[in-house]
Amino acid sequence: MYKTLRLSFSLKNTYRVNSILFGIKQIPLIKKILPDALYSVRGLKIFANILSVIWEIVSMFLGKLLYFLIMICGIGILYRNVPVDQVFLHILLLLTIIGAYMNTDMFNPSRDKYYAMILLRMNAREYTLVNYGYNIQKVIIGFLPFSIIFGMLRDVPLWFCILIPFSVAGIKLAVAAYSLWDYERSGFVYNENKLKKHLWIFAAVLLALAYLLPIAGVVLPSAVSMVVMLLFIPAGLLSIRKIVSFKEYREVNQELLSQVVSQTDAVKQAARKVSDSSIATDSSITSKRRGFEYLNELFVKRHRKILWKSTLRITGVCAVLICAAVLALLMVPEVCESVNELIMTWLPYFVFIMYAINRGTGFTRALFMNCDHSLLTYSFYKQPGSILKLFRIRLREIMKVNALPAAVIGGGLCILLYVSGGTENPLNYVVLFVSILCMSLFFSIHYLTIYYLLQPYNAGTEMKSAMYQVIMSVTYLACFALMQVRMPILVFGIACIAFCVVYSIAASVLVYRFAPKTFRLRT
Repeated sequence: MYKTLRLSFSLKNTYRVNSILFGIKQIPLIKKILPDALYSVRGLKIFANILSVIWEIVSMFLGKLLYFLIMICGIGILYRNVPVDQVFLHILLLLTIIGAYMNTDMFNPSRDKYYAMILLRMNAREYTLVNYGYNIQKVIIGFLPFSIIFGMLRDVPLWFCILIPFSVAGIKLAVAAYSLWDYERSGFVYNENKLKKHLWIFAAVLLALAYLLPIAGVVLPSAVSMVVMLLFIPAGLLSIRKIVSFKEYREVNQELLSQVVSQTDAVKQAARKVSDSSIATDSSITSKRRGFEYLNELFVKRHRKILWKSTLRITGVCAVLICAAVLALLMVPEVCESVNELIMTWLPYFVFIMYAINRGTGFTRALFMNCDHSLLTYSFYKQPGSILKLFRIRLREIMKVNALPAAVIGGGLCILLYVSGGTENPLNYVVLFVSILCMSLFFSIHYLTIYYLLQPYNAGTEMKSAMYQVIMSVTYLACFALMQVRMPILVFGIACIAFCVVYSIAASVLVYRFAPKTFRLRT
């Protein structure tokens, strides 16, 4: 067993180390000084191994921290009409049930399993049991500190906080054992990446019960939630026998992993098919413009469904929510003061909202797949003047797409501010509206600039830039961090507007200077 664990970890670590080295090689300021034979340099491999071990430890805790911080406690603070311990346990119980079958660990067809059991012909039973046991231990260890910290902050007894990780592991074991029994009975191999429709419906129902019932002040009593979760522990212990005694792990994994290689191609083909179906092929679509303006107008007209469909939906939803909020303020005037205070100090929160609804990634993906993918093979397309001109044209278009929901949100916030009691300084209305538009402008510029400076796709439309993914992750974390900031509208709004102006100038300079070298097809 120990040898199997060591070999499987070594295999996973080698795959991860090579990915880290590849990512380091993609960093613009570093790749020139690194040797071509990067993967044979001992010092760098040791460094990558250290990063891999650190990531293994961090990944054990980071996901659980975000889970408690956002999904349970973060949303839980919105329900002020029910006891905090009941809300905590209510949401935790229902999400634990969902996670038990949507994140099984055992029935996830990953590449490291394919390499180990299919290519290297390792003992399937030993490999599965060792790695599944290791993952269950990671679940317990990763959950333990946060279940204690966040549970006690929500007035949950310490003894139960300690048992929460074992309860989560217990229901995972029970679901795994049931899936193995179902295979023996019917021959059906459960795949968590291909859930049946009824499981998606079940997850949707549980999510609705988790987050909508507390709005009406209805939650499970703490005693009920605790008893149910405690029952998961003996259920998991009884399931261990089935998991250990199961003899057909090779057959299960052969069927589960048989499509791992073809899955990537299938996903690409499906994505391409969806993209092609969204492109207008009407031969009557034309333009009277010239040069890059002609190219851009044809692209926008033929991709109107991709660029505008979701934007119009988001705009409609925002308009409905704002109207509902205004109506609620008029019907329940006693909440006006609280709402007014929120609007006056919670403007940083809307950075994350604008990040979430921005269409920058979809726009740049469509640009590459249906335009730049072919045109980047021509040298004229990569000249500095041509790049900057087309960059400005495209920026104008993505600004239009993102400005529509931004204008509705900005205008809606101004209306809500006025209806909830207004403000003594009329400049707050102007800054509030303009700052929301500037947030939208920033993300439009940001995504397009990163696309031009790092161009992350290869000729097969695969994402090949680790640096691009790092910057996208840092952007998300920065926006998430701003959700915790509270500032007056004038202070944060003016800072936001100034930052957007400076970033716009810097982005244009960087694109002009570096894009001729970086805006290319990756290998």
